[in-house]
Amino acid sequence: MERVKYLVVGAGVSGLSFANWVDSEDYLVCEASDEIGGYCKTIRRDGFVWDYSGHFFHFRRKEIEAYLIERMGDQRVLVVDKKSGIWFTGRGEGGATESRMVDFPFQKNIHQLPREDFIDCLHDLYFKEDRQAESFQEMLYAKFGRGIAEKFLIPYNEKLYATDLAKLDADAMGRFFPYANVDEIIKNFRSADNVSYNATFTYPEGGAIQYVEALASGVKRDQISLGERVLSIDLEKRIAKTNRREVGFEFLISSAPFDQLLTMASVPFDRDIYTYNKVLVFNLGFDRKGREGVHWVYFPQRDLSFYRVGYYDNIFGTDRMSLYVELGRPRDAVITEDDVARERERVVSDLAKAGVVDGHELVASHHVVLDPAYVHITKESVADVTRKKALLAARGVYSIGRYGSWTYCSIEDNIVEAQELAKTLSPLP
Repeated sequence: MERVKYLVVGAGVSGLSFANWVDSEDYLVCEASDEIGGYCKTIRRDGFVWDYSGHFFHFRRKEIEAYLIERMGDQRVLVVDKKSGIWFTGRGEGGATESRMVDFPFQKNIHQLPREDFIDCLHDLYFKEDRQAESFQEMLYAKFGRGIAEKFLIPYNEKLYATDLAKLDADAMGRFFPYANVDEIIKNFRSADNVSYNATFTYPEGGAIQYVEALASGVKRDQISLGERVLSIDLEKRIAKTNRREVGFEFLISSAPFDQLLTMASVPFDRDIYTYNKVLVFNLGFDRKGREGVHWVYFPQRDLSFYRVGYYDNIFGTDRMSLYVELGRPRDAVITEDDVARERERVVSDLAKAGVVDGHELVASHHVVLDPAYVHITKESVADVTRKKALLAARGVYSIGRYGSWTYCSIEDNIVEAQELAKTLSPLP
């Protein structure tokens, strides 16, 4: 039986970051897929460059950004000032239905709505019942009032999470939720300030996989085993069984979804605590340019199949419209190839309904199901993850990353978490 000091489960951003920074060459990275990258894989088809979905990097720590870019060789890295919008359908003149683009975030730009919708939102914002919120849905009403909540925040997030928002923790999105108080909202009427955590983003011309390759450049390739899935973990003996062998370890670092790690380690858990959505992503290439000057758009309309559409062509400056289109689905949804074909047809129809395509010809497509996509953060999940991570750590097993920590975070957060754990487990003399 082989033995290593560090057994890393997963060759995505988190796993490769740990292997990159750990002060030891005694490690093995096991990756179930035949490629590194996790969800940060890049697809090239018919002249289009797509990721599994929109993976744009927002760096707060410039030293990490510089570290990665230095390892990309002559790869051109674009720094983009984000422009995002909301396609809003409301009440226009004389009560007629009207659709228009509104700047994101919605709550700071209600003055851009049709008059009656603006009055509804402003009135309900002023007279909102400011109370302690126990759920994400209650927080939306308490912070912003009924108008803002029901015209955008609730329908959009219900499409995204594919669940009842009353089940989610009030702080389910943490620092990533664009909070704004009444003064900030009203001030924005005259002086626009829509800065958010991702006001700018960085994107390599070769796609998100370039960041993964930059991390992998510091990892010994013969110590990354592709197509090797960890099947079970004996916590007492510190032995992992894969589809190929048994590996003894001193420390095991996993970026697998936390519920899957618990199953591998035979740790009992309540499946109802660990809920999440799936996201069906369509990458679509069209014969010519479409809307310009925007990078992604949010769609709260319940009669449209997708919740977000992103424009790769407006990042790259290319002359054919290149989109990613995201559809939220419940955890237990079964998505067959027939479902995919049916949904692709509906998506193209809905894109026309929303004015995204106008006589365009679809010339290339790709799809992927992210399973899991967004985890549902609840008080119960936060408490259970904390308890079980402590139990695992006492046996040398550490769970990291968005899915390993069952949280909402950025890709940079994953890198930082892995880096700090590597330093903790391999302190310099």
